Amino acid sequence: MIGYLKGELAEIKESYVVLEVGNIGYEVYLPSSAILELPSKGSTIKLYTYLHVREDVIGLFGFPTKDDLEMFKLLITVNGIGPKGALGILSAITADEIRFAVLAEDVKTIAKAPGIGNKTAGKMVLELKDKFKLETAFEQRLLNQSENKGGSGIFNKREEAIQALTVLGYSSSDALKIVNLIEITDDMTAEEILKLCLKKM
Repeated sequence: MIGYLKGELAEIKESYVVLEVGNIGYEVYLPSSAILELPSKGSTIKLYTYLHVREDVIGLFGFPTKDDLEMFKLLITVNGIGPKGALGILSAITADEIRFAVLAEDVKTIAKAPGIGNKTAGKMVLELKDKFKLETAFEQRLLNQSENKGGSGIFNKREEAIQALTVLGYSSSDALKIVNLIEITDDMTAEEILKLCLKKM
């Protein structure tokens, strides 16, 4: 109904912002990670939005990118995850990391999100796995990087190792699962991670 809002950032609160568009102040709930990256009050910003309507409440949820919005829409289709839960997941994990975690059946990473236990994370993997493809996940990741929306260094190294294993002939699912078993630290190189993966293979 409301595709996006572009206006002046009037207020910044803990879980939402007030965006002034045409002399109307819209309360828009954002992931906490997005709130931390906002410019100063008075700046003009654009948020892709989702209007959630229930019998007793109407909520407007906003995201800095279309990718985040699409991921939010997918998350709320999972049984047991509502808009606030989906927002919590996107506050703790990027859309890219969610895609790769689901493909790798990495319940532990998803369960890091506030209010999401192992059971809900497992359900999320089960219900969303068919929605993602490894090739598409890599393409979206590159697109997000080009828009200066990168993830952590460790996440990038994991991705490089997965790509290297698939080049070596391992299946996408095997590559994802084996990389997920490696304890990766900031000082490790992609080559070191690959060697550890090959040992486990």
